[in-house]
Amino acid sequence: MSASGATPGVRTSFDPRRYHEAVTGERTAIAPRAPVCLYLEVTNRCNLLCTTCPRTYEELEPPADMSWELFTSIVDQVPDLARAVLHGVGEPMLVANLPRMVRYLKDRGVYVLFNTNGTVLGERNGRALIDAGLDELRVSLDASNRESFKAIRGRDYFGRITRNVRAFRELQIREGQTKPQVSIWLTGLKETVEELPTFVKVAAEIGVKEVYLQRLVFFDEKAIGKARPDQALFERLTEGEAAQLREAEELARALGLTFSASGAASEPGLSLKSSGDGSPWSLCRRPWSLMYFTANGRALPCCIAPFSQHGYDNYTLGHAGRQSLKDIWNGPAYRDFRTALLSDQPPKACANCGLRWSL
Repeated sequence: MSASGATPGVRTSFDPRRYHEAVTGERTAIAPRAPVCLYLEVTNRCNLLCTTCPRTYEELEPPADMSWELFTSIVDQVPDLARAVLHGVGEPMLVANLPRMVRYLKDRGVYVLFNTNGTVLGERNGRALIDAGLDELRVSLDASNRESFKAIRGRDYFGRITRNVRAFRELQIREGQTKPQVSIWLTGLKETVEELPTFVKVAAEIGVKEVYLQRLVFFDEKAIGKARPDQALFERLTEGEAAQLREAEELARALGLTFSASGAASEPGLSLKSSGDGSPWSLCRRPWSLMYFTANGRALPCCIAPFSQHGYDNYTLGHAGRQSLKDIWNGPAYRDFRTALLSDQPPKACANCGLRWSL
């Protein structure tokens, strides 16, 4: 990893072999390769009050949008970057610079995606993302109707979001645009699993071809909102809930949609399915392949950490505003974190990762 990074304006290409090597290579305290994926929390601001998100209940960091200077500084220090995920605990589409950020990454051959709540996905914003070359747009809808949406996400925006997504898909079809690839997501809760078949129907009605059931992550202690153990589905499906999953899968096939409830990790090659020995963290490869930065520049282990342990200070690994990425990546904090992850006593933020996920 060089301090100067990629030369601005020079296009590189995605190298699947290099990415595969990074996510399957040897795991030691010192990472032998630079990261190939960045999670960049472009903002920690949000216009919803989701009952499964910690930011609804506490201020994790001072409110901020990631500055252009911080964004480019981070990106330019990872010349072999293959994948960038532009979200964290906020709503990315609230950031005026978002299309510019996407374009900056696409000019370097990076695969770019983010999750959005879809509330501000108007025609102007949608066209800007298409023009910027965004690869993937994941819409977190979390409900199949207005009432459930308001109960889970805290605001009455279900109708607005479905109208926005339908209009965006119509725009893509009308103009022959295949990117970004659009999907909708539902967080797996005991409270909403029965809505899965209807959720699939909603996807079909608004023109979305991919539907995903997302894992619920919850705190062991001081449970918040609906992010509680009694709402999790992981290894706890009743026969009725399993039947809802089967019905959703069958309906999706009939409608020509992709439906996945596998609980696979959001990073290729980084699935965290239970190892069967009570140590699901032992399969994780994130600290050897990706870096996560908050809107203020704090380096965290991954996007799950804020949802699995309270308090960023417990698992901060560095700060991009004060250190080079090279110094952070194989610095003392990262080395200690990796060593613990490879042991029988992992960092607290990782200890039940997988076991706390719904599927």
